[in-house]
Amino acid sequence: MARQDRVSAVLGRVADLLRRATRTAGTAARSRPTIRSRPTSAPRAAGSTPPRPSPAAPDVEYGPRADGRPDPGEIVWAWVSYDEGDGRGKDRPVLIIGRRGDELLGLMLSSRDHDRDAADEARHGRRWTDIGSGPWDSRGRRSEVRLDRLLVLDPATVRREGAALDSARFHRVVAEAGRVQGW
Repeated sequence: MARQDRVSAVLGRVADLLRRATRTAGTAARSRPTIRSRPTSAPRAAGSTPPRPSPAAPDVEYGPRADGRPDPGEIVWAWVSYDEGDGRGKDRPVLIIGRRGDELLGLMLSSRDHDRDAADEARHGRRWTDIGSGPWDSRGRRSEVRLDRLLVLDPATVRREGAALDSARFHRVVAEAGRVQGW
């Protein structure tokens, strides 16, 4: 009888662990940020289909506040899916440029120098601009902002503030993104 009690106790603990693991996995799956992006199309060749209509201009503002919440003008960290849209991606810095309702609008950053492969990037419709270095990169590397892909982020999925970009660089990036995306 004592052995059966021990087996029952072990099985009860295993069941409890499985329930907790299932709850944790479900929470992790639900907490993965929903990110939608709208890459602009590459220049079209003669005789190809006409371009899509220009997207509506986002509600752009500059207003960083040191309040622990993501604000336009700040570089924050968020999950960004890869272009393939297959569910893979990575945590990366994002410049918040504005809002659309309750959602944040942003442009992703990279420390990779895309000037070295500019022709390949252009062939894939990707456009970048340099913003230099800042406190958002702990190693002080120079950064570039991707202009052709507007990210839509749920504020609850942003993990931390990196730094505020100065107003001049912010407005330059927004103007360049507007030219590239047609808004």
